[in-house]
Amino acid sequence: MTRVLKIWLPVVAWMVLIFAMSTDLGSASNTSLFVEPFLRWLFPSASHGTIQEIHFYIRKSAHLGEYAILGVLFWRALRHTISSDARRSQWKVAVVALLLSATYAATDEFHQSFVPSRSASVRDVMIDTVGTFIGLCVVEAGSAIRRRTDV
Repeated sequence: MTRVLKIWLPVVAWMVLIFAMSTDLGSASNTSLFVEPFLRWLFPSASHGTIQEIHFYIRKSAHLGEYAILGVLFWRALRHTISSDARRSQWKVAVVALLLSATYAATDEFHQSFVPSRSASVRDVMIDTVGTFIGLCVVEAGSAIRRRTDV
């Protein structure tokens, strides 16, 4: 039980964090309170529209990053839970991690459809899924490097 908790608790904790950020807490109006003043300090001559556009891209990059981490956490948990032959089933584990993350992204967007200050977006599910894919590619690249150095 302790081993399962140790393996899956980071996944659940990260999912809870994503869920919390899908509430009003993570809305554009709230993140703009600290992101936009920082951007104005960083780029004092930038127009208001430019600042808002940069803020938009920062928010979309956050989607990529948070789901890259979720994908890696799913991969790690699944690998330790169901995989006995790491070499043979590594891609199967990655596909399952990708599917679980994409499913969570879809349910997260569905959740946002009930939050007045948020909106659901298929585009965000796609961004989240790409983020997961990037995270899994980084893990695979790291694994490939480790395998080469272990030989």
